[in-house]
Amino acid sequence: MDGIENIKAVLFDFDGTLTQPGALDFPAIKRKLDCPVDLPILEFIETQPPQEQARLMKTLEEQEVNAAISSMPNSGAEKTILALLDRGYCLGILTRNSRKSLETAFLNFSIIDQACFEAILAREDAPPKPGPEGIYMAADTLGVTTESLIMVGDFRFDIMAGVAAEALTVLLTNNKPSPMLPDDPAPDYTVSRIDEVLDIVL
Repeated sequence: MDGIENIKAVLFDFDGTLTQPGALDFPAIKRKLDCPVDLPILEFIETQPPQEQARLMKTLEEQEVNAAISSMPNSGAEKTILALLDRGYCLGILTRNSRKSLETAFLNFSIIDQACFEAILAREDAPPKPGPEGIYMAADTLGVTTESLIMVGDFRFDIMAGVAAEALTVLLTNNKPSPMLPDDPAPDYTVSRIDEVLDIVL
């Protein structure tokens, strides 16, 4: 794996990473979808019959968009993006959320917009994390190798996907306990605030 000095691109998760955590109430959404508490929502929906999948996905997107309306940029996120662009890094977003909810949330950003990111992959565009496919697709769009890319996210799936794709990984805890489980791969770096990413790559 290339070292940090060879990093050319930074790929961000969206909800809870570029936006403040907590906008999406996952336990409440799971209850609404009758999703077991121990299953991720998208993976649960995939187990349902096709007609039921369509209904559940519609409900999920409605919940995501409603949450996105009131979501706000994470503290320091916009300045972090501008600083990375100023240093010449290619930037991307890889999210398990819908593209519509991402576009809705971006309306609450005041300094940056979607044009700052050369690759934006929502769940309509790539298989969801923790699979590495989305990272490979983002790297291809950004014109870099996964080894010269760093994945930043606030959830264990972000780290699992990054490790599987042989990218460097940064876990953002937002000053909360780590979400990683004992058998999960360890992130290369852990930060409590998103602007601490700048201490790693600049």
